[in-house]
Amino acid sequence: MTSGNQDHRSFSEKLKHPFPELRNQLKDTHLYDAKVAAIHFKSKVGKFGNLVNPNHRHDEEHEKLTDEKRTRIAESHRFESFAPERDGNKIKWYVDGQDYFWAVSVALERAKETIYIEDWWLSPELFLRRPPYFNQEWRLDQVLKRRAEAGVKIYIIVYKEVAQAVSCNSAHTKHALNSLCPPGTPGHGNISVLRHPDHNVFENAGDMTFYWAHHEKFIVIDFALAFIGGLDLCFGRWDNRQHPLADIHPAGVRNEMFPGQDFNNNRIMDFKTVEDWKSNELSKADYGRMPWHDVAMGVIGDCVYDIAEHFVLRWNFVKRDKYKRAGNVDWLTLQGREGDLEDLVAVQRPKHPVGEYVHHPLTPLENRAWAHEQQGTVHAQVVRSSCDWSSGILTEHSIQNAYSEVIRNAQHYVYIENQFFITATGDEQAPVHNTIGRAIVDACVKAGKEGRKFRVIIVIPAIPGFAGDLRDDAAMGTRAIMDYQYKSIHRGEHSISAQIQAQGVDPKNHVFVFNLRSYDRLNKTEAVERQEEKSGVKYQEVQRAEAEEIMGEGIHGTTDRNAKKLDDSGNQEKERIIDQKRKFEAQSEEAGLGDVSTTSQDTIAATAMLDGGKVSEQDWEGDLEKEKENFVQEELYIHGKLCIVDDRIAICGSSNINDRSQMGIHDSELSIVMEDRQTLDSTMDGQPYKAGHHAATLRRLLWREHLGLLPAQNLDPKDDPNAQPPDVCPNDVMEGPEYEFVADPMSDQVWEMWTGNATRNTDLFRHLFRADPDDNIKTFDDYEAFVPRHNQYKQGHLHDRFMPAEEVRQKLDQIKGHLVWMPLDFLKDAEMAEKGLQVNAYTESIYT
Repeated sequence: MTSGNQDHRSFSEKLKHPFPELRNQLKDTHLYDAKVAAIHFKSKVGKFGNLVNPNHRHDEEHEKLTDEKRTRIAESHRFESFAPERDGNKIKWYVDGQDYFWAVSVALERAKETIYIEDWWLSPELFLRRPPYFNQEWRLDQVLKRRAEAGVKIYIIVYKEVAQAVSCNSAHTKHALNSLCPPGTPGHGNISVLRHPDHNVFENAGDMTFYWAHHEKFIVIDFALAFIGGLDLCFGRWDNRQHPLADIHPAGVRNEMFPGQDFNNNRIMDFKTVEDWKSNELSKADYGRMPWHDVAMGVIGDCVYDIAEHFVLRWNFVKRDKYKRAGNVDWLTLQGREGDLEDLVAVQRPKHPVGEYVHHPLTPLENRAWAHEQQGTVHAQVVRSSCDWSSGILTEHSIQNAYSEVIRNAQHYVYIENQFFITATGDEQAPVHNTIGRAIVDACVKAGKEGRKFRVIIVIPAIPGFAGDLRDDAAMGTRAIMDYQYKSIHRGEHSISAQIQAQGVDPKNHVFVFNLRSYDRLNKTEAVERQEEKSGVKYQEVQRAEAEEIMGEGIHGTTDRNAKKLDDSGNQEKERIIDQKRKFEAQSEEAGLGDVSTTSQDTIAATAMLDGGKVSEQDWEGDLEKEKENFVQEELYIHGKLCIVDDRIAICGSSNINDRSQMGIHDSELSIVMEDRQTLDSTMDGQPYKAGHHAATLRRLLWREHLGLLPAQNLDPKDDPNAQPPDVCPNDVMEGPEYEFVADPMSDQVWEMWTGNATRNTDLFRHLFRADPDDNIKTFDDYEAFVPRHNQYKQGHLHDRFMPAEEVRQKLDQIKGHLVWMPLDFLKDAEMAEKGLQVNAYTESIYT
């Protein structure tokens, strides 16, 4: 007969724990807590060993098994991606911020269970709908607060910047969002924000990363739909297709579109103290903003799971890397990645775990419609750039693989919109290593030798979005980026053009590079100037008070410990600012604005668009000679990361064309490759052609925007199908004569208009504004002659102050759309990026 208390443990267990009852009794005592704390401290100290063991996440047996598992999965997928190809997705495109942010606001408001957000920068005070005065409840933090109070669990990962280099202040983002629902209020604990990587040597030792960023921009809502693309939920991104530069409003604050920090021009001044979201040192009365062009996707279908899986992997990796001993940060487990597969999403089960294990989705995947039937017609695949520092995995560069393969197989055209274009054609262009450039060479040479009409059309910013005069030493880094771009395109024997030429094909028949540029008029009328004079208050001083009125204290103003210094102790300053605004407004009637109405438009950006009227027909209150002082231009910043091939395949996401985005070992990125199985009867170079509906309609809309063949957008898109989430309605392709005109991307008529507009617009911006960079600037001496450095020329304004007003107006009438040629001869006879402290063998990879 045996005792009921017989010990069935193995011999080794008995040796390890000879007194199990005593061990169990001690579990709830301070001695046990001290033991656990000692184990955690030992783990923390052990991180210093990572300084000499950079492979520490991949050297233990269980880690090697996980790596092997991930490798097998990737090798079984196209592009060696972690995610498979997926049929039946419903995918909707969004062009520019107005439509995208409105759709995001609708989708967020309907969230019921979970929201995932991953961004390079997130501004809690961003207005998702405009004008802000009439859309107070649609500020991002207000939307998230409402959802948290409704019980939705919100998980956010943002890049933790190096403060000396980047001004996005993720600490403010975290503290502001965490303060939305204080203890004891509804929603408390439902918003979790993680920042990564860490820069504390005492905390993270060998795991610190200074140079590289988390660059993904995506949202997953209830595992039902996702948004993915180039748009962060942050200041400076909201825009519409007419791309206004002006935001001065004589009739009052209610019409303001870009309050506080949201009015920005990176070429003049970078963001500063973004935690003080109501302030802005850039005067709207003197300068235009930098307009912003971007593209994103809304996704319903199996690909939503893959986007969510990437987020869960990132979350658990950050938990392990930085918050392993934080009880307020939980591990996320994922349906489909349970048991032996949970290591694929970095779930760890330490002996003494801190934080809960929360299973996602909160209700089974089977409850989603896409789990049972195909929702759309788009065949798609999620691809990424990720590695050990960013996700704890072996390097994956499936985005580069996708770009290279899709471009190399192109038959008719490759259309690229990207923030950067730095690439190599082989292994002779160090420090540049991604070889998307080689794929372009191969596609062009093949077409040239076969006698096929084939074009690679590249649209990138004229200048990277960094502040400063390009002639200054401080702009060395900006010039270095431009130098690498020129060497990628056409300078040097290893450039794309030279490599095509070396194989007997003329690159001028195949590779074309463009920028975008926009103009506007600041509505600083003589009445506004009189108001300034009589009140003794400059319009720039009123900006802050107007932002105060629109943005208020903020729902987290008194609880965000970072903002407290600005909001709580700033009452006297606030009163002073408001008093300045009252003085300014008190002179309104005497200045001629008593009826708070003006005949001159607050923006004339619509005149570059279809049916937008002419500049010469626009009303102006006062002397036309004074109007000349208020015309402004700026590069239209291309921030989208888009590639369309043959009207059939599109790639969109967060990835730039440079080593930072494409190599996998640098910035982390997420993109999606899409090919619509729904065909569209079209033509290609005059011949009948079956295009993919998704790619072709997106390309047609983009080309009409750039050519000025679309009307300006209404500021209220509630009835616009293109501003709704993908489950509400499909895209409105805006059929009509202009839609049909651009249907054939290789037609001679379309190309004649494309190049003709670019040539005319380039000449006009040069003649009126001396817009730089320019092909006439080949040396730094040329630069000084083209745009002399003195106070006589205010950046972005007319160059010739003596040109007759009517002539200025008539020349602006001729600008259509936003296309201009990329100045490929800019500084071609100068040393653009001399080696030195800023650019050298140690730092050059930062710029590529």
